[in-house]
Amino acid sequence: MWNRAKNTRSKSLAGETFGLTNLTAPALGLILALGGLPAWAQVQPSLDQDQGLQNLAEQTQSQNQDQQSQTPATPSTGQTSSGQTSSGQSAATPDSGKPKQEVPADAGGPSGSMGPYAIPKKTTEEAPPPPPPTLKANVETPDYSLKVNVPLVNVDVLVTTKDGQFVPGLKKENFRIAEDGVPQNISKFAVAEAPITAVLLVEFASTSWQFLADALNASYAFANSLKKDDWVAVAYYDMQPHILTDFTQDKKAVFGALNQLRIPGFAETNEFDALYDTLDRLDRVEGKKYVILVSSGIDTFSKLTYDKILKKVKDTKDVTIFPISIGFYIREMCDNPIYRCTGMSHGMASYGMHNIDYLQADNEMKTFASMTGGRAYFPRFQAEFAEIFHDVGDDIRHQYSLAYSPTNTKLDGTYRKLKVQVVATDGGPLKVKDQKGKDVKIDVAARDGYTAKHTVD
Repeated sequence: MWNRAKNTRSKSLAGETFGLTNLTAPALGLILALGGLPAWAQVQPSLDQDQGLQNLAEQTQSQNQDQQSQTPATPSTGQTSSGQTSSGQSAATPDSGKPKQEVPADAGGPSGSMGPYAIPKKTTEEAPPPPPPTLKANVETPDYSLKVNVPLVNVDVLVTTKDGQFVPGLKKENFRIAEDGVPQNISKFAVAEAPITAVLLVEFASTSWQFLADALNASYAFANSLKKDDWVAVAYYDMQPHILTDFTQDKKAVFGALNQLRIPGFAETNEFDALYDTLDRLDRVEGKKYVILVSSGIDTFSKLTYDKILKKVKDTKDVTIFPISIGFYIREMCDNPIYRCTGMSHGMASYGMHNIDYLQADNEMKTFASMTGGRAYFPRFQAEFAEIFHDVGDDIRHQYSLAYSPTNTKLDGTYRKLKVQVVATDGGPLKVKDQKGKDVKIDVAARDGYTAKHTVD
C-alpha cells in the first residue's frame, strides 16, 4: 500500500507539476544533461515510455551538437574537453564585442571574459620593533642612590610694641636672620593664626595661701581665654608632676581639672623636674607647642640641676614657654624689715629664704622665656591675670613664622645662636607710629638658638 502511494505521488509530481509530457526536446535534454530529475521525482516508466524518452534524448543531444558547431565557443580557463567547467556548469558565454580588459599586474586574481577578479594582496604585517638594548651594569661602579637631607629651621617671631600690642603688616623683606653671625636666606614666611596646643603647668603645693590663690586665679583666667579649637592639657606639680587631664578641646574638662586643686599635698616645689617631664612629653607631639608655666620660680630640691634643665630647653624644638609669676604679696613681705622671709614657705629647703632667692627665680623664668621665644610676666595684682592671658593669647595666635635652610649643613649636634632683626624694606631701621603719629619702639621676641641634629657614624 505504502509503495503504491509513493509511486502515485511521484507520478503526480513528475507528470503534472513539472509537465514532462509537454516538455520540448531541448528542455528535456538540458534536464538530462544536468543529471536528470531527482530520484523521488522520477516515474517508473513503462516499456513504451522508456523507448520514447530514449529517442527524445537522442534528438536533443544531436540538436545541441549542431548549435555548438555553428557558434564558436569562447575559450575559458576552467573548461574541460567535454565543454564543461570544473564545477559541472556550462562556461560558454557569448562575446559582447567589447575590447577585453587587461589584467593589472598587481591585481593578483584570475582573468575571464568579464574582466579580472581584483583580489588585493595581503599586506605583510610589520615586525614589532626590537626591544631597547639593556645596559650592562659596570662591575667597577657600585649601584647606589645618593640622598641628602637638608635641615629646615623654623623660627617664630613675635613683634610687639612696648605696650604689648602686636605689630601687623610686616613682610618677608622686613626680617633678617643670622646664625652664629652668618646671614641666612629666609625660604618660608607666614603669619600664624591657628589654634594653639598648650600645656598649663601649675605650681600647687602646701606653701602659703597667697601662692595658692594666685595660682588658681591665674589658671582660671587662662581657661577663660581659650577658644573652641584650642588643645590644652592641665598638670600641676609639688614634689613631683601630676597630670590632671590630657589634651582636650572641651573647656568644661579644663575647668573640671582645675576644680580638683583644692587641698595641696607636699610643701616642696620641684620646678626643674616638672618642667623637664613636661618638655619630654611634648617631644612626642607634632607641631608648635606652648607651655604656660604658672609658678613662683622657686625650686627646692629637684633631681636635676639648673644646667641640665637649660640643656633640655635648648634641645627641645617647637616649644615656647610663657612663665607667669605668682606670690607677689609674699615678696613684698620679704622686703619689709618687720616680717622678713623667716618662714618655710616652700618646705624645709626654703628655711631662711630671702628676697634674693625670688630675684633668682625671676631670672630663671626670664631665661626660659627668652630661650624659647616667649615672654615672662610678673603681675602685682590678681586683676592683672585676665589682661596678661589676653596678651598671651594674642602673642600665640599672631606670630610671624620664618623658616630657612642653614648654610652650615653639618649635623654635629652643636648649639647655634640665632639673631633676628626687624628692619625696613630698604634695610634701615623700622619705624612704627601710634595713632597720634609718634614713634613707638618695638620688641622682637624670638628663640636665642637651637641645637642641630646629631648623626652617629
